[in-house]
Amino acid sequence: MTAQEHVVVQPLIETPRVDLRPLRRSDMGLIEMYASDERVARMTTSIPHPVPPGLTEAFVNRAMSEDRNEDVWAMDGTKQGASEVMGLIALERMDRNQSEVGFWVAPPYWNTGLASDAVRALIEANPMDNDTIFASVFQDNPASARVLTNCGFSYVGDAESYSVARAAQVPTWTYICKMR
Repeated sequence: MTAQEHVVVQPLIETPRVDLRPLRRSDMGLIEMYASDERVARMTTSIPHPVPPGLTEAFVNRAMSEDRNEDVWAMDGTKQGASEVMGLIALERMDRNQSEVGFWVAPPYWNTGLASDAVRALIEANPMDNDTIFASVFQDNPASARVLTNCGFSYVGDAESYSVARAAQVPTWTYICKMR
């Protein structure tokens, strides 16, 4: 660890398949490689396509900041001989003891159950001790909607969110998971 790096106080969440661990600077290359894939960027609200220089570094710096408003974990598969970054999952703090979960999985790991494993582990750990966790997915991403319903989320309605990669408002499905 360099003098400029500090330890992020955020729990390690272990599963048989992957560890959800806080980001580190060495993750930047893999995050940028996968986030630069237009198929990944288009299914998120915040990743532009193409990814501009410096964006990944700024993202990792925010994720490691002491005053951050979301905790971000890498889906680290090294214990199974897989990549250090197979995707990312995050909880963004909201008011009234709530948060919103967001995730993306790198294309080589699509349709493997990785997203379900990660979301389920995060929900079971409930690291922010939330009463409620929300999520939304674009309506043209039914695979992510299935992940949420398979992990105990209930559909609550339709909405729209802006997608930076698409430069457009995109219809979404919104979900909720009551933790208590």
